[in-house]
Amino acid sequence: MRLFFHKIFHWEYWPFQIVYIPIYFLWAYYSLRAKSIFFFNASNPTIKNGGFMMESKKEIYDLIPQHYYPKTALIKEGTSVKEILKIIEKSGIKYPLIAKPDIGLRGSGVRKINAVTDLTKYAQKANFDYVIQDLIPYEKEVGIFYVRYPNEKSGKITGIVSKEFLIVTGDGIATVEELIRKNPRYELQLQSLKREYGKQLFAILPKGEKLNLVPYGNHARGAKFIDGSHWITPKLTKTIDEMCMQIQGFYFGRLDIMYHTFEELENGIHFSIVELNGAGSEPTHIYDPKHSLFFAWKELSRHIKYMYEISIQNHKNGFPYLTRKNGMKQYRLHLEQSKKIVNF
Repeated sequence: MRLFFHKIFHWEYWPFQIVYIPIYFLWAYYSLRAKSIFFFNASNPTIKNGGFMMESKKEIYDLIPQHYYPKTALIKEGTSVKEILKIIEKSGIKYPLIAKPDIGLRGSGVRKINAVTDLTKYAQKANFDYVIQDLIPYEKEVGIFYVRYPNEKSGKITGIVSKEFLIVTGDGIATVEELIRKNPRYELQLQSLKREYGKQLFAILPKGEKLNLVPYGNHARGAKFIDGSHWITPKLTKTIDEMCMQIQGFYFGRLDIMYHTFEELENGIHFSIVELNGAGSEPTHIYDPKHSLFFAWKELSRHIKYMYEISIQNHKNGFPYLTRKNGMKQYRLHLEQSKKIVNF
């Protein structure tokens, strides 16, 4: 009951179908103006469906200059472990590594793979294509929302979210599970952590020792999102803009980036792109617990307007919208894929 009321009184945990109720009406308005429900397809012309649904992570990585993201390889569903090990060796990926669905959903199905045994379990269970990639060595993560109009020579940062990972600190007395239960945000993840860690949660951490239980900044996996939009500076904007200008056909979306220090990130060194998300991106700084639902609606509305205006400009430049028939087909495939990932 304690966790139930925690979710009730913190809108960040509400189902997105409820949070987005006012946004559906705004979407309908823009759809009528664009004469297409699927106008988002033109927001990022080089990304499948603009990056709103059924987009491949590997195909997006291939658009980005390789030095900006970790070594990555695509593994097709049903590939044998023997073949996967050959792919790993050929690509130069090292353990520990990250495995995640090629067509993903809010961090579901993402796993840290420490050894061949972990990889074997993942491969045997995965009923979808997935990517494996080097574990990024930096400890901090931000999500930077980037927008550029096709008729403009430079873009802008419209929001930054900083992420606190699900990390417990030992006291020399409590087990890992007991430490998790002290924080409602963490305790909401307890069942999935039990499935992943099993008896390891009964261990007692030495006093002061930290354990990162989910080494990726995903809200649905327990990370705390903090609005870092005050970090937007001309220097950071220039760095991000120069990088995004090298990604052909990318105008609207969020870059999840891991980095060492903010100063180095500003200078364009010691950072790596975790993922690039297109039209389906949220301005995730809205999930800072200090923000109200009204603030979230305002920011969501602002960003959907950006997407609409960019899509309109690209459409005028010759990039088509999805047809209704194809759009509905893609949506049905998206629902099917989502079920697979959630049930993984």
